[in-house]
Amino acid sequence: NKTYQLPTLLQFLLNKHKPWIETSYHGVITENTDIVMLDPPLVALDKDAPIPYAGEICAFNIHGLEAPFEAVVLNGTSGEGQLRARRLIDCELQKEYTFIIQAHDCGSGPGGTEGKKSHKAVVHIQVNDVNEFAPVFREPHYRAAVTEGKIYDTIMQVEATDQDCSPQYSQICNYQITTSNTPFAIDRNGNIRNTEKLNYDRQQQYEILVTAWDCGQKRALHNVPVRIDVKPVCKPGWQGSNKQVDYEPGTGSKQLFPKMHLETCGGPLSSVRTTVELQTSHIGKGCDRETYSEKSLQKLCGASSGSTDLLPAPSPATNWTVNLVSDSGRDSDLIFRFDGHQAAKIPDRVVLQNLTDQFTIATWMKHGPSPGLRAEKETLLCNSDKTGESQEMNRHHYSLYVHNCRLVFLLRRDFTQVDTFRPAEFHWKLEQICDKEWHYYVINVEFPVVTLYVDGVTYDPYLVTDDWPIHPSQIDMQLTVGACWQGNDDGVAVTRSRTNGTPCPYFRGSLSGLTIRPGKIESQKVISCLQACKEGLDINSLESLDKSIKFHFNPAQSILVMEGDDLGNINAAVRKVSYINSRQFPTPGIRRLHISTLVQCFGEDTCITIPDIDAVVMVQQPSEPRITITGVEKLSWLAADFRSSEGIALFQDVHIISTVTTSNNEIIHNLDYCDVLVLGEELDPQFEALQLQQGALLRKHLDVTNSTSGMSIYGVDSMSNYEQVIRQVRYYSRQPKSLLERRFRLTCSELNGRYTSNEFSLEVKAMHNSEDEDHISHIIAPPQYMQVAHHPSMLQELFPSHSSDVPNAATVLIVMCIAALVVVAVLGIYRIHLTHQQEMKLAESIKEPDETWNDSALTITVNPMETLQEPQAAEDGSDEEEDEEEEEERDDDDDDITSVESDDSEEEMDDQLPRVQCKTVQKWDKTTISY
Repeated sequence: NKTYQLPTLLQFLLNKHKPWIETSYHGVITENTDIVMLDPPLVALDKDAPIPYAGEICAFNIHGLEAPFEAVVLNGTSGEGQLRARRLIDCELQKEYTFIIQAHDCGSGPGGTEGKKSHKAVVHIQVNDVNEFAPVFREPHYRAAVTEGKIYDTIMQVEATDQDCSPQYSQICNYQITTSNTPFAIDRNGNIRNTEKLNYDRQQQYEILVTAWDCGQKRALHNVPVRIDVKPVCKPGWQGSNKQVDYEPGTGSKQLFPKMHLETCGGPLSSVRTTVELQTSHIGKGCDRETYSEKSLQKLCGASSGSTDLLPAPSPATNWTVNLVSDSGRDSDLIFRFDGHQAAKIPDRVVLQNLTDQFTIATWMKHGPSPGLRAEKETLLCNSDKTGESQEMNRHHYSLYVHNCRLVFLLRRDFTQVDTFRPAEFHWKLEQICDKEWHYYVINVEFPVVTLYVDGVTYDPYLVTDDWPIHPSQIDMQLTVGACWQGNDDGVAVTRSRTNGTPCPYFRGSLSGLTIRPGKIESQKVISCLQACKEGLDINSLESLDKSIKFHFNPAQSILVMEGDDLGNINAAVRKVSYINSRQFPTPGIRRLHISTLVQCFGEDTCITIPDIDAVVMVQQPSEPRITITGVEKLSWLAADFRSSEGIALFQDVHIISTVTTSNNEIIHNLDYCDVLVLGEELDPQFEALQLQQGALLRKHLDVTNSTSGMSIYGVDSMSNYEQVIRQVRYYSRQPKSLLERRFRLTCSELNGRYTSNEFSLEVKAMHNSEDEDHISHIIAPPQYMQVAHHPSMLQELFPSHSSDVPNAATVLIVMCIAALVVVAVLGIYRIHLTHQQEMKLAESIKEPDETWNDSALTITVNPMETLQEPQAAEDGSDEEEDEEEEEERDDDDDDITSVESDDSEEEMDDQLPRVQCKTVQKWDKTTISY
């Protein structure tokens, strides 16, 4: 309804095209400057050029108010622009920026009226550091004391820091003692030692000055004074200890204290007790564990199938955890934190409403007492009535909760013919429940026996409470994690009970890997494997340890206690203490060590006080593996090969190499998923499919999911097994005439996507000839596992279990169908003889172009009489079968192929076993079997 002047209207009508810019830009700016160097340069193009205004660029707009940048137009006609900083950029405040930029043309006038916008492009800017800051020592001065007459490996350590943002300028590369003629030396880590034995009578105190340089060769502005006092008498304690031990991944065990010895100043000793503790509570769930998905780890440990993950990663199919507070720890550990206000309702389809006499509940839990709060019940898991029909009907059928540092499991059995007391509550009181550390809890139920495993150690309940069975009712139940569902008549959760007004028992703590496995219990071997720690303390050459030394490890091997009566044997034993990490790619960073010692003399409880020692194990960054996929990148096949029942092999020549070099040794690693993605348009399920031959996954720890966008193969297994399976992936196209080319992309990964391979691209083309045009296949094998493909990190939520057992009823049904097929085959052969006169006419109709053939009512089938060992025979007889099917379609359109439906009770299983319905037909037909 706007009114335009004629020139303006012409400009508006001529402005047909939007400006065009690159989809992404990468820029670099040096701090304290304002010009950004962009790659590629900022240029906007407009197809309306050279039309005035419409083909000119008026402005570049930046979306993101926090980005301190502006874009200016240098030349509106050529579209050149420049990105500048609105203020000086400080690398120490922010190292990089990301924002959106968009170009505008001038539209119908110089002011940009009725201008058009380009698409939005992402700009990522990295700030280059300038060595502005000098090193500064953490302490204004340092002081240490040594005993005369000894040479110390390390007297003390000084430490300086640098505020620059880049590693080059922020790291300290060197320390130096500036005081001349001193009997001390310092290394590049700041460790000071004496170069000669000190004498108390000659000098009781030394004052030295130390300076530091960063890696940009900038020196500290101020030297730090260091005072070293010389003591005239012996001081008991550990001598020669290392403050830091560097550990290179993949090197086995490494000695922690190779030169350490205990100085007792010659006193008579009766026993020495030393405790070495490795503190790893900050690493993942308490220590370095395997970071494969929960489902893959269960396969590696040999766990029973059928477990259900109640706390999966949020996704469209597992949306009940989307509102929980997640804390992704190191290496993809999925952790959910509960602060007493959140809970998750588990959908009814996820797990059975009531459990059987045998089941397992397992979870990782980190819990401690809440300061300032009175001790209340804190519910981890609860299955209760969904609605209350009366004031009394709010029953808990089973629940797991914490109360006063006790773990309580409630199991109320339904009323049966026997009206007797039954075990209903099982109590365990353990220190682990409230120590604010990660522990792995497993409850095995073989009613009425209930066993608790904590970190692989069994605990029997100290208290078992009996109760009457609850009466059955028609009320549905609700399973909840983090609280107990207490619903009103409308099924709405309330924060307080309707009966007595008590607070809803919310959980306060952290949970991870909460699973239920109905119908089976886990063995102690599997439980120990699931919670096994990959790092810990060790003793080198255990057989060489003196027999008088008594030693004891805790189950996690994080605490080692050694006791003996000979000081020399104790020193030798401590020097054998090592650190070991068996993970292929351990979590880098520090592990703290704490050593405490108790010395007893004859006739006295404690005669010498030995100070504790703190040190660290520095785990270095592991060498990243190189996963390389190679093979033929372009394939050409005859059109007939695409239509055959087997299709074409896509990756028959592919090779996958996953290696990492450590200490000149090449180590082969496992993969955990490979994805075959369809590039371009997705597959048309009526005409195209990706297939995997039956038996390809036998004797392998692998599963597969398939969809129109590609195929995912997942599970922890060797590179060779993955390679064998991928080489059996085949592509089928029922209309290769319209197929110019198809492109696929193959990628592989290990450690839950932590390390990924190169993207291997494959291009497939169809070659056409006259013979191919006369051949049309009416049969296409339906692809297996037609669920939507997801990333393997979410497959454990979508596919909670796999089963290869065939139900007895389905087995009988399949046998009956095969018997019916034999009868149908005899009738079909007879009918082929009667209709031989009509085959010539049908052959002509088959030669019509593919576009005229009506396949709207096509049912995709597989003939079970065909075998994979006889593909050629099936192809030779395809022409006759096509003639017959064309005739049958014209004779009787109502004679449909029997549909195949999956059992509703098994829709959520990974390997779904279909029901097959059979009915007698009077014409040649094919029994449909869906795999």
